[in-house]
Amino acid sequence: MYGTVARMKLKPGSEEKMMKAMEGSEAGRIGHIATYVFKSDADPDVHFVTTIFESKSAYKKFADSPEQDKRFHQLRELLAADPDWHDGEVIHHDTKVAATR
Repeated sequence: MYGTVARMKLKPGSEEKMMKAMEGSEAGRIGHIATYVFKSDADPDVHFVTTIFESKSAYKKFADSPEQDKRFHQLRELLAADPDWHDGEVIHHDTKVAATR
């Protein structure tokens, strides 16, 4: 498995718009396993997004797609700064339950 962890600093009041921008169809997300969004206790405008794909090639195909580029530009309008991305191989996972908002 492969994916990314991103730290995103939202513009104040942008959380609901960000969550809507992150919604989407499964089209173009072949190999997608999970996406989690964490809201920081220390700063509620900071969110950490983790997205996991079956493989590095599936992740790269998604990340480099025109559809994702369009979604990212919509999302970027809601951010105070560029995200801080950390791509890498998933070397351990332990998932018990699905998270709900």
